[in-house]
Amino acid sequence: MLSFKEIISVSLILFSIIDILGSVPIVLDLRKKSGHIQSGKATIVAGVIMIVFLFLGDKILGLFGIDVGSFAITGALIMFFIGMEMTLGIQFFKPDTDETNTSSIVPLAFPLIAGPGTMTALISLRAEFELWNILVGIILNLLFVFAVLKSSSWLERKIGKAGFNILRKVFGIILLTISIKLFKNALAIW
Repeated sequence: MLSFKEIISVSLILFSIIDILGSVPIVLDLRKKSGHIQSGKATIVAGVIMIVFLFLGDKILGLFGIDVGSFAITGALIMFFIGMEMTLGIQFFKPDTDETNTSSIVPLAFPLIAGPGTMTALISLRAEFELWNILVGIILNLLFVFAVLKSSSWLERKIGKAGFNILRKVFGIILLTISIKLFKNALAIW
């Protein structure tokens, strides 16, 4: 059953983790290196990765003997560290931006948009929210990602570096709070 409240929660969580606005400088750098970013291709590949992991992630975990509760706790910890990066301006996770031939896929679609944090969040979200609400949240985020990728140069001129830094810190604090909530709920499941 679709729930507006769950859709908003899922969308905000994914928005914070994907952090496409905070990634605009990386997108601009990739565009300078490769000359062109295929926004549609990157968005579709990221969407396929996210949806496949949403449906098959628990089965993949089962192959390794990992339960959803343990993975949800891991996901909450990863989201916590991503929130720390966003809020404090430090870097725990370093993307590989050396590859220029496939920059629309690596590192843009994976791991920038649909990276480990996003995949972990999807498993964590599946333990807490209805599947349809998660799917709607994924689609809303993919539409936003596509719009940002298409307009990244324009956004850079309008919002500026200071604006991106403020947005990144605000969503970092939100992500920290959400990660603690997911951690508490995962402990209850576990």
